[in-house]
Amino acid sequence: MTSLSELPIRDDLRGREPYGAPQLDVPVRLNTNENPYPPSPRLVEALGRAVADVAGGLNRYPDRDAVELRKDLADYLGHGVTARQVWAANGSNEIIQQILQAFGGPGRSALGFEPSYSMHPIITRVSGTEWIDAYRDEDFGLEAERAVAAIEEHRPDIVFLTSPNNPTGTSLPLEAIEAVLAVAPGMVVVDEAYAEFRREGTPSALSLLPGHPRLIVTRTMSKAFAMAGTRVGYLAADPAVIDALLLVRLPYHLSAVTQAVARTAIAHQDELLGAVEALRAERDALVGWLRGEGFEVADSDANFVLFGRFPDRRAVWQGVLDRGVLIREVGPPEWLRVSVGTPEEMAAFRAALKESV
Repeated sequence: MTSLSELPIRDDLRGREPYGAPQLDVPVRLNTNENPYPPSPRLVEALGRAVADVAGGLNRYPDRDAVELRKDLADYLGHGVTARQVWAANGSNEIIQQILQAFGGPGRSALGFEPSYSMHPIITRVSGTEWIDAYRDEDFGLEAERAVAAIEEHRPDIVFLTSPNNPTGTSLPLEAIEAVLAVAPGMVVVDEAYAEFRREGTPSALSLLPGHPRLIVTRTMSKAFAMAGTRVGYLAADPAVIDALLLVRLPYHLSAVTQAVARTAIAHQDELLGAVEALRAERDALVGWLRGEGFEVADSDANFVLFGRFPDRRAVWQGVLDRGVLIREVGPPEWLRVSVGTPEEMAAFRAALKESV
């Protein structure tokens, strides 16, 4: 039997490990920032009808450019965004991959401020692009001066800004994003996967799209829309950016079923997004409880919380897991991340954590 090391894979892939959070069968899963509330029976029925409607035509290719889905996404985003400014793909990771295929590649570089979303450097390197690791402030924020200095030093072709940031949950002020846009020589990607969970008054980079043709704002339907299994990510940008992505996207990359399910979810957005407020309240209560127990906690605008510090975080992670709760060992070495679940799931987490430290 042939081993991976015996295959003629690219040298830059040798020794690398595939990305993936643990997938374990435990009573409470709070490790992948999923929305804990499944579709209602009414929505399940609507999704079934939508799939049935397209099933009879599955012998034909889907709409190659997902025009109607992009119209729906533009309407949802608001901010004057049009369908011509929106692009969709199989999860925001494919969106990021297409951006790197179009604007990165051999001889080019991308820069991010870590700790941040771990797939940014992974997809960057797989695309043959150099990854430049800049750093956030001590409180996991990002001062404009620090960001500008890093960009002026390295002159990257792509800058990744994550707001709210994963795994820390912290958001960026628009002033920091504007400062980056003013000096970045290439594309600026603001990853807003958790945008719907932001605290009141926290702005979106969507408001900066007018007048910034090199700005890209990425979103996902996996989190607030509770559609992680559907795999739909999307972006908003200048129409010229969409033209660039058309050069690298695979034909018919979004199936007819995916498009139908996503459009149905958007049509039922009031129901799906109704849980967001409850998750925000649960998150804020969790932050207060953790601080009351003596833990350090990063301010969170997402549906997860980063907390610490632990001399041996693996021991704490394992202790919580042994009590039936799966959280995430990610980010800075002394910290752990927990997704916000239902009140019952959070009660189980609190009990498991108290017994594990």
